Amino acid sequence: MTRTFRTEVSSSPCMLGEDNPDIIQHEPASQSTVLLNGLSRVFGIRLGENKDSSDARFLNDLTCLFHQQRVDVDAQLEQHDTPWANVYLIQYGILRLFREAPNGKVAVHHFFTEGDLVWPVFGRSRTVRNTLCLATVTPATVWAADFSQFRAAIQAHGEGLWPQFAMALTEELAELTSMREFRKHTMPARERYQLLVEEYPELVRRVPDNQLASWLGVVPATFSRLKSSTAKPNK
Repeated sequence: MTRTFRTEVSSSPCMLGEDNPDIIQHEPASQSTVLLNGLSRVFGIRLGENKDSSDARFLNDLTCLFHQQRVDVDAQLEQHDTPWANVYLIQYGILRLFREAPNGKVAVHHFFTEGDLVWPVFGRSRTVRNTLCLATVTPATVWAADFSQFRAAIQAHGEGLWPQFAMALTEELAELTSMREFRKHTMPARERYQLLVEEYPELVRRVPDNQLASWLGVVPATFSRLKSSTAKPNK
């Protein structure tokens, strides 16, 4: 007979402190499995039992290129005026893509979170004319691989595979950027802030206000006023 257990909200932390037979203890996945699962999600490949399938060989070839890095907050992963070198799969943490003007003013273009694959989408960013920077917003654990080797490995597995893969992320970033620019020019800051809270609650909780302000297109003082004026009153 199959036993079904239902644990109340307050029970789990209490039970975890005991050697309770009703709790199934799972061994943590190996790091290689974490990487493999992450890449399978990025490429939309369902892992199966056939280790000799073309999809399995493709993913295994890619995993050999990556190594794990643990980086602190505000670590510079890629810098302007330097060819973008690597591709990153985020296991934990948040990264920001931004440009920095000579006067120090920063424009945040995008945030990447767990499960995202980050790579130099634009051809210019792979040259010394690169104007994009990539840095950590929080402490992060990422899997990094040389971009040239990563692209070559994908190209080796089928003609047209790289353009198909590259186009998907390029279109996604272009759509998000164009929508944000449209809102910046057609919506008041208060409405844009409300959409930020509704659409990206995880970022609002984890990203510093000054970086969210840059992404929203307002100065930090304005962002602070928007945040205060829309905060829910204490009950």
